[in-house]
Amino acid sequence: MTEKADVVVVGGGIAGLITARELGRQGVRVVVLEARDRLGGRVWTDHRLGRDLELGGTWLHWVQPHAWAEVTRYGLEVTRGPRPEEAYWLAGDEVRSGTLDAFMELIDPGMRRLLDGTMRWIPRPDAPAAAPGLASVDGFSVQDKLDELDLPVEEYRANEAAWVGHFNAPLQDGAFTSALRWTAATGGSWHLMHEASAVFRLAAGTRSLVEAIVADTRADFRTSTEVRHVEHHPDGAVVTTAAGERIEAGRVVLTLPQNLLGGLAVEPELSAGKRAASEEGTASRGVKIWIRVRGPIAPFFAYSSAAHPLSVARTEYVGDDDAVLVSFGADSRRISPHDIDAVREALRVWRDDLEVLEVTGHDWMADPRSRETWLMQRPHQLTRYSEEQRRPEGVLHFASSDNATVWAGFIDGAIESGLRVAREIGADLGAAR
Repeated sequence: MTEKADVVVVGGGIAGLITARELGRQGVRVVVLEARDRLGGRVWTDHRLGRDLELGGTWLHWVQPHAWAEVTRYGLEVTRGPRPEEAYWLAGDEVRSGTLDAFMELIDPGMRRLLDGTMRWIPRPDAPAAAPGLASVDGFSVQDKLDELDLPVEEYRANEAAWVGHFNAPLQDGAFTSALRWTAATGGSWHLMHEASAVFRLAAGTRSLVEAIVADTRADFRTSTEVRHVEHHPDGAVVTTAAGERIEAGRVVLTLPQNLLGGLAVEPELSAGKRAASEEGTASRGVKIWIRVRGPIAPFFAYSSAAHPLSVARTEYVGDDDAVLVSFGADSRRISPHDIDAVREALRVWRDDLEVLEVTGHDWMADPRSRETWLMQRPHQLTRYSEEQRRPEGVLHFASSDNATVWAGFIDGAIESGLRVAREIGADLGAAR
């Protein structure tokens, strides 16, 4: 037996939820199919280490217009972690300590030089690939451009570690244009970019956003429902699940991450550009680890270098007798979020006085429902694939933070892409009616 729906949304992450909400408001019958046993995709609040921790996407900011509109719509409270009182970084193999302001002053010259051409190359972040001649810089990695600066070793290591934290990837794999895109989204200010990407979070967790959208949505949500095959034609499509269920729909929205999209059986097959981008994969392949340590401790942050398994660590929660740190490494193959001994050793790069009690996290690279963390493109991917990744193919539409324009890879980008696709489909269905 074949069911019928107006639209099937494949994937119940933020992009899929926003698409379903907006189409439901137009009276469209929407079925959302999510392979996981929960909604939210790469945002996931889970209670661990005695706190509600964000295992995936976390931070947002008022310069991210789509995310902040949702904060306002649902009256969500925004908070932040404790302000660092101490800072640690490396000068070669020597550990330096100081204040946050001192570290920011250290990296400021390199950041300014690296990002000097941001608004020339990406004057409109909502059209990131539109500038003439952008392909001439899209072939460079962040590592290429950082090396060109010939910085003193202390400045170099500090800048390198800061970018590893942003990219969640080895810098030789990450496109220089990805750094430009983030900075263009904040009008060329690296200070504001740094704040927008790593400071403010939802007080009740990203689950509060997921729950608010779901409660506001007229759709049939089905978790633990994996899609195996999509067959489409000019007048509609048939979606087949792993359990053999078939749903016939006028439109299908695919919200799979870039690294997964090409692996879905679609007939006729997706465009060469979409398949090539998926086969190449994103640059990001890092790890996010939560670490509970014995307290009390003064809040701190620390940067090491790309050569270390953990490049960034900072205090996110402080209790009376413990504290919880969040940390990032460039390559999930080098350290596991569940290996407490390896995490203890990694923290000793900066300080050996921390007693690690528990560690946790989620390996998004090994997760078959994601195979990536947040989007960071490889060289050439922006100019070769970005526009094609957003382009509908007949009755198939594509919503994902990975193919957003202004804040690709962020919660804001997922919301943007869901709004875009809902508008596309709504216009098509309205014209048909």
